[in-house]
Amino acid sequence: MWQPEPGWQRLPGGSSPSAYGVWLAREGDADVVVKRLFAPVDGDLPELSDWRSSAWWEREPQVALHGLVADTSGLRGPAALRVEEDNEGITMVQERVPESGNPGLFVARALGCFARTPPPDVPWLARHQLRERLARVERRGGWQTLERTTLADVADHLWQHRTKHLDTLDELPQVLQHGDPTPANLPGRHSDDVVAIDWSALGTGAVGHDLGLWALAMREDFEPLLAAYLEGLGDPGQAHAAATGARISVVYTALSRLDWALCRVADGEGALAGKYTHPSVAPYVMSMQRQATQIEALLG
Repeated sequence: MWQPEPGWQRLPGGSSPSAYGVWLAREGDADVVVKRLFAPVDGDLPELSDWRSSAWWEREPQVALHGLVADTSGLRGPAALRVEEDNEGITMVQERVPESGNPGLFVARALGCFARTPPPDVPWLARHQLRERLARVERRGGWQTLERTTLADVADHLWQHRTKHLDTLDELPQVLQHGDPTPANLPGRHSDDVVAIDWSALGTGAVGHDLGLWALAMREDFEPLLAAYLEGLGDPGQAHAAATGARISVVYTALSRLDWALCRVADGEGALAGKYTHPSVAPYVMSMQRQATQIEALLG
């Protein structure tokens, strides 16, 4: 069985079902990052083996092998040094990306610039990401924990209208997107571009979708982030479409994450309302509260 070499330093990340881990290693005079992915086995989620799914386990190695984001504008990937496949899985070796402390508005603009990139001609780009994630929530019974909170009526309305909003996403202009734009995944900088890692969800989606995901982790308000994204996109005619895509993305993702966080602590001792300040819940509550205006817009 594959094992990391002695002396490698374990790094955060690699939380996907197929990821065994991520390590900082040394090769010659350079620091490199080693990521190990295990191939799906019987009993694993079927979508891991489906290239049409956003969860397909081989997408990130394929992105590296094809060099799809080696020199894209706005966002680009780290240099891929090696991609090695064996009977158990795949090992990726990439250059280390130094932390640059990219400001939120700078990244929002970079996301818009990246969205101008023509999608590469490969069949396995991730698509319908939010639809697929909400389908998984539906299989678990929907936002059941939110039904026990003061958000119950709001959550029920949005849940009942999810298909309408997902159809709206499909009708908007479809652009290239990173798929998981978090601060941890967008750490570096190369001139005016952000150097991003974890391209396992690279695909196409509604204009603004990536921005909505980015807004969840930002201190900046939605409108300044949208303005920066539109500046990078360079197409004022898509302002309404980008705002719509970002709004649907941020609202449904924020509520899904809050329901998930509450579900993890719901069965513990005490009333559910007393757990909003729990360390594993409070960040999701604050993230949702920051999007109150966008929630109200969808309710209208």
